[in-house]
Amino acid sequence: MMAGCSATASVPHAGNALASAAFTLPRPKPHRGYHTSFPRTENPISEGGKWLNGKVDGIDWTDVKTTRHMAFGTMPGDAYYPYNYADSTAVLAGKWGRMQTVRATLSVPNPSNQYGVYEEVGVRVRTTIAAHSITGYEINCSVNTRNPYAQVVRWNGPLASFTELDGVGIGCADGDVLKATVSGKNVATITVYKNGAQILSVTDSAAPFTSGSPGIGFFLQGATGLDADYGFRDFRASASGG
Repeated sequence: MMAGCSATASVPHAGNALASAAFTLPRPKPHRGYHTSFPRTENPISEGGKWLNGKVDGIDWTDVKTTRHMAFGTMPGDAYYPYNYADSTAVLAGKWGRMQTVRATLSVPNPSNQYGVYEEVGVRVRTTIAAHSITGYEINCSVNTRNPYAQVVRWNGPLASFTELDGVGIGCADGDVLKATVSGKNVATITVYKNGAQILSVTDSAAPFTSGSPGIGFFLQGATGLDADYGFRDFRASASGG
């Protein structure tokens, strides 16, 4: 990464005299990226300290775990309020730029067709995990074939405090690629894609989150023992900007 460079140029001046004019090339915006196909078996996901988790770091939520080439949730599925909203959540550690793109490929070895069961995969942007607080944007997609939907949800901090910004009646299945981008400062624009086609775009102008990390999440409600039936097999994130 170049931190910027400067050069001195000679330009003609009246009377054939030469003067020196200094100019500075614009500093390139910092760029950061990460890619994983979840090669390790870990509970919770760490990959050498690169991830923060909902239970270990956020306390009130649940962690993401991995087997070889699959990441999935650990929600029991039968908890009472507010812990029925303790999504399994993990985000990348460190500082990430404001302009973020996340892309994840679904692994759904045993899709559900049960009424009353909520099974979601999710990608996250501008998300911050701290003790008793998760803020940021969740982009989720149902893998229950009887209840298809995708949503953009703002997480406000405390457990069970969230705001649905918008949604559509489109679900996800094995092999689908869920992608989301976020841009803007005073107004955050979150755009969602499924297999390269845009399915949703929303804005948040009410004190939008301007920092945080990319990540993943999973939700289960209405049944138990289904966590390993759906998840991600591949994840990519990139970010730029201050």
